[in-house]
Amino acid sequence: MIDRRNFIKQVSAVGLAGCIPGAMSALTNESPLIKSSVVPLSSAGSDNKIWACLMHLSFNFAGGIWTKGNKWGGLGLRPEFETDYTLWSEAIRQMAEKKINMVLINLDDAVLWHSHPEIAVKNAWTPERLRDELAIIRKAGIEPIPLLNFSSCHDAWLRKYSRMVSTSAYYKVCRDLIDEAIQIFDTPRFIHFGMDEETHMHQSHFDYVIVRQKELWWGDLYFYFAEAMTRGVRPWVWSDYVWHDPDTFFKMMPKSAVQSNWYYGEKFDKSETYVKAYLDLEKEGYDQIPTGSNDQNNPKSIGNTVEFCSRQIADNRLLGFMQTFWMPTTSKYRDPILQAINLTGEARIRFEKK
Repeated sequence: MIDRRNFIKQVSAVGLAGCIPGAMSALTNESPLIKSSVVPLSSAGSDNKIWACLMHLSFNFAGGIWTKGNKWGGLGLRPEFETDYTLWSEAIRQMAEKKINMVLINLDDAVLWHSHPEIAVKNAWTPERLRDELAIIRKAGIEPIPLLNFSSCHDAWLRKYSRMVSTSAYYKVCRDLIDEAIQIFDTPRFIHFGMDEETHMHQSHFDYVIVRQKELWWGDLYFYFAEAMTRGVRPWVWSDYVWHDPDTFFKMMPKSAVQSNWYYGEKFDKSETYVKAYLDLEKEGYDQIPTGSNDQNNPKSIGNTVEFCSRQIADNRLLGFMQTFWMPTTSKYRDPILQAINLTGEARIRFEKK
């Protein structure tokens, strides 16, 4: 496997860089664009950590995923906007009370995109409605960040375009959505592209399986990154590729991309692949936002994640922490969603008392 710099030269030589004009050179760690894309110094240090929660405006990243016991209430794509706004507002208020200072919003098909309204669910929020909500969130002292998951395991929300991955039509749609999301969020610090679980194992129960590998996966990843970075926004991804192929990951993954490794277990054994990834990412000098969840009946997850990672990751590369709750924002899941927020607030208090 070639390294990042030579790969960029290769795709440029055959003309593939044309799909991301003016941006391929940005993806080497020495590039001025990367250096200008790092988190401002005001966000570094123990007094200014990110304390984030992931909220789902859309839950169609799970479309088509088989889960034991139909955990999320059925299979396939949800046809209508289902977020309970009463619960959404309660969760935002709870975040503000618990001093959660960032919310990552899973947008996907829950927005009636001006550029591609054809992918939206029925009754999706208009961009104008979303802008109004972002103003409320910011007024509460919380920084909103967009998430569009382009993993082929989690892109059923793209509708017909999810079966056009890595084609010209696909790249146009992705570019349009990234651009529009960045505009709606008024050029946020970060945009999260997901990119987790793109394996055959995770799609074994799908009717239609797509798994990009090797140079194709990396080329598409660079495409998303470049679209963000040329607009002044730093890319952010899940880190689980490193579990399967750490050598390639560290050759190819730009330092410009914020890494969120995730481990939801209770025992932080350094020999465990998912735990060791935190240590390897630190050794290689990546900025991290470690991630926990109360989704697997482990309320200690976020607290343990904060405790472990704050001891193992250098303060200047530990940008903060994130709590996930893999549940649609509906009244059925009110209690675990609010519990997850409270647990994050408690973890922050313990962290700041040290």
